[in-house]
Amino acid sequence: EPTGKYIKSWGSRGTEPGQFNIVHGIAIDLQGNVYVADEGNRRVQVFDGNGVFKTQWLNVGTPTAICITPGPRQYAYVAHTGDPDGMEDAAIHKVDLDGRIVGRFGRAGKQLKEFGLVNAIDCRNENELLIGELSNWRVQKLTLRPAK
Repeated sequence: EPTGKYIKSWGSRGTEPGQFNIVHGIAIDLQGNVYVADEGNRRVQVFDGNGVFKTQWLNVGTPTAICITPGPRQYAYVAHTGDPDGMEDAAIHKVDLDGRIVGRFGRAGKQLKEFGLVNAIDCRNENELLIGELSNWRVQKLTLRPAK
């Protein structure tokens, strides 16, 4: 509510569906489903707007950030960081909301188009991303080329 009134919470620490181990990002789609980047359990969990577990994605590595694009056909961008500093293994996955990976790009590093411990993604436009990185102390703006 706009007044800040407590509405609901769900989950506890653990590995079962509906439990969490280091939540690192939350996004909501147009239907009100909630997508949680559960870094410690190496998955994205999907809930309805009431917190009822729907499914989980186990194919996105170690998710450290998530965003969902606007528009009639929505996609999630999920950052993967496979080591504590994000400098050995990193990528961004583009995922349809059924959990299928439709694209993957990037790698760990300090150069342009490389990532160091991604902690935030903004994807208000499907082909234009803002990527916030902790290890590299920067934000990168990426313009992606649509698939032909």
